[in-house]
Amino acid sequence: MGQQQLLLIVLGVIIVGIAVVVGINLFNANAESSTQDSIVSQGTNIGAMAQQYYKKPLAMGGGGNSYVDFTTKAFDHLPTALTSSTDATWVVTSEADSSVVFTATPKDAGYAASWTVKTTVTPSGIISAIQ
Repeated sequence: MGQQQLLLIVLGVIIVGIAVVVGINLFNANAESSTQDSIVSQGTNIGAMAQQYYKKPLAMGGGGNSYVDFTTKAFDHLPTALTSSTDATWVVTSEADSSVVFTATPKDAGYAASWTVKTTVTPSGIISAIQ
């Protein structure tokens, strides 16, 4: 009878150990997904500000229907909390007359090597993609 009880205890410990490992993996996956969602949301906010710049006349400090010079006139003057948040650091990677592209690099070292968020802003839309 003692060997059967010992076997059940060992089996119970193994099952609990597996459950703990699975729980930790699920938590980490959820944390990464939450970070991605947060960064995409930040990209949408920055994209909306870029569209405001695009539609504002030159006389009022805007782009006058162009994203050219967005970096120097608007992006560099955005609140630091937007361009460098707790989740990511944003940079302008492409600036054209009819579009601007932002790329976010996650600050968490575990995520930074595996993906980035690229947000493309046009006069009529904001598209974010996790790459």
